[in-house]
Amino acid sequence: MSAGQIAALIAAGAFVVLVVLLAIPLLKLGRTLDEATVAIRKAHEGSAPLLTDAHATLNSVNTQLERVDGITSNARQVTSNVSVLTSLFTATLGGPLVRAAAFSYGLNKAVKARRAGKDAGAHALRGRKGKFKGKK
Repeated sequence: MSAGQIAALIAAGAFVVLVVLLAIPLLKLGRTLDEATVAIRKAHEGSAPLLTDAHATLNSVNTQLERVDGITSNARQVTSNVSVLTSLFTATLGGPLVRAAAFSYGLNKAVKARRAGKDAGAHALRGRKGKFKGKK
């Protein structure tokens, strides 16, 4: 055998070793892909009951939301009625109550001033500067 044939034989042996070393990871990768396929298949089979349960839950939630919508619309109507009632009360009794309160305040001031021996209207002129203050 010549040196070229020996070199070719060594190169062929190295190539066989390289193919064997590369075949091992490829076989392991194939097994891993098979296991991943099985896991995906099992997950797909197990997801059907979950999706059915989720659908039932969504139906229940939609029913509850419809009830809450009814309650909200009733609360909106109550709020509107209270607003109208408040404005009606203010329009009918607000003015007279303010007048009655002002009258009672003025009457109270007049009685206190009368008891103190002062003129009932003198307290109104007290705070004005440069104005005629009346008799003292």
